[in-house]
Amino acid sequence: MSMKSETRKIIADGLWHNNPIFRQVLGICSTLAVTNLVLNTVVMCVALAFTLSLSAATVSLLRKFTPRNIRMMIETLIIAFYVIVVDLVLKAYWPEMSTNLGPYVGLIITNCIVMGRCEACGNVSPPRQAFLDGLFNALGYSFVLLIIATIRELMGMGTIMGHAMPYFSGPYWDKWIIMVAPPGAFFTLAVVTWIFRSIEIRRERRSK
Repeated sequence: MSMKSETRKIIADGLWHNNPIFRQVLGICSTLAVTNLVLNTVVMCVALAFTLSLSAATVSLLRKFTPRNIRMMIETLIIAFYVIVVDLVLKAYWPEMSTNLGPYVGLIITNCIVMGRCEACGNVSPPRQAFLDGLFNALGYSFVLLIIATIRELMGMGTIMGHAMPYFSGPYWDKWIIMVAPPGAFFTLAVVTWIFRSIEIRRERRSK
């Protein structure tokens, strides 16, 4: 497989065919926790993309020097380093957002998407490929999270990024408060997953 074809496959898998949320059902904790507001979700997605891409690339760079019996501990330390960088930057330059996200930035360390990609790709691939794999898996994750967050904030609060939306913020729309509560997250995730899986099933049938 040529480098160009390999890159296309990595992009397609991360964004769609092997999407971390609706295909692998990974990282659901943060999906349900931070998607009540679009802005919180954007920040979490940027933090995950930064951590996942650089962690996978770093694991790849060190893979030949890392003893197999302690590789997961090394991977956890690498991930923790990048998460701490994100956490410190938020606390220094955006303390309000740091408070809003609470413990969920720190929990990126234990996010199964990050550890899973470091194990599946970072440990066996060259740095460039590992970086791209991490980046596009993070973008695939972000793509779904932002859809969920947009639906929840719009229907639950009548706003997007804090800005009132026509119709949804007027007297004609009764805000669905449940959408910004945990049950709303489960419901929205289920509907979005069902839609995307249905699209993928139809695409696979057509290709046959």
